[in-house]
Amino acid sequence: MIEFRIDHDTAGLRLDKYLRKKLPSVPVSHLFKMVRTKKVRINGKRAQPEQPLQEGDVVAIRGTPEKLLAEGPIRPPPPPVDPSELKVLFEDDWMMAIDKPSGMAVHTGSGITGGTAVDYVRAYLGPKAVRNDFAASPAHRLDRETSGVLLVAKRRPAMVHFTDVFTRGLSKKSYLALVKGRMPRANGVVDLPLAEHQQTAESRARRGVNMQEAVTHWRVIKQGSDAALVECSIETGRTHQIRRHLAAIGHPVAGDRRYGDFEYNRELRARWGLKRLFLHARSIEFPHPARGERMRVESELPQELRAVLMKASLEP
Repeated sequence: MIEFRIDHDTAGLRLDKYLRKKLPSVPVSHLFKMVRTKKVRINGKRAQPEQPLQEGDVVAIRGTPEKLLAEGPIRPPPPPVDPSELKVLFEDDWMMAIDKPSGMAVHTGSGITGGTAVDYVRAYLGPKAVRNDFAASPAHRLDRETSGVLLVAKRRPAMVHFTDVFTRGLSKKSYLALVKGRMPRANGVVDLPLAEHQQTAESRARRGVNMQEAVTHWRVIKQGSDAALVECSIETGRTHQIRRHLAAIGHPVAGDRRYGDFEYNRELRARWGLKRLFLHARSIEFPHPARGERMRVESELPQELRAVLMKASLEP
C-alpha cells in the first residue's frame, strides 16, 4: 500500500486527476476500477473519482509500490507553436481569456498530438505556465470547430473556482449560430436530455444509456429565406449540446459535418463560401476567481463568418 498526504497546492484537485498524475503508468480504466473496487480510500473511507481533495487528506492506494509508481510511457514533446499567434482577450495573475480559432482543439486527444489551445497558452506563458506544480489549463471546453472565448486558469485555486462556477451554473455563455431553415418563432427553449457522450461501453451494458439533463435557449437575431442567425445560451454544458439540440428540432447548425445536413452544407459552401462550422462562443460572464466581481469577456465574430452573413444578407 502507498499513501499520499494532500498539501495546500493540491487541495481542490479531483481524485481521478490526482491519481492520473501520481500513477502515470496505470491505465485510466484501471484507475477507475481501483476506485470502484475500494482499493483507493480517502481518510480510510470509500472514495469517488470526482471527489475533490482537501488539504490534509490521506489518499491510500492498495497495491505494489513498484508497479503503481513505475514511470509512465515517454511521450514525444508536442510540435512547437508560435505564441504570438495566440489572441488574448483578458489576462491577470489568476486567469486568461483567449480567442480560440476554429480548427484548434482545446486538448490533445485521438489523432491530435499538438497545436492545441493548451500548447499555445503554455508557450505564451513560458516559465510562468507552471506554478506550484499546477500547469495553466483551460477551465472548460469548446468543440474543435467552434471559435470564440475560452477561459484558462493560471493557478490551481482559479481552476477549483471555475469548476465550481460551471458545476453550479454560475456562468452565462452566449453563442452565435447560423442554422438551417425558418425558425418557428422569435425565441424558444430546447429541454431535451442527451446521452452521456463519454459513457463507456461497459457502463452502457451494465445500466443502459445514461441520459443527462440539457437545456438550451435560442433567440432569432435575423431570419432569412432558408437560414437564420440565432443567439444561443445554455443552462448545462453537455458535449456538443447546442449542435445536438438544434439538429433535434430540425434546424442543424450550418457547416456541421457530424449532426448537420450534408446537402445543405454543400449548398452553403457553394453559395456563401461557408467552409467551417458556423458556431461561435461570443461571450461569457462569470465571477472572478479572486475578487468575486462579475466579469464579461467578448469575442468578435471571425471575418470568415462575417463574410458569410454579408453574402446571405443576414448581418445583425
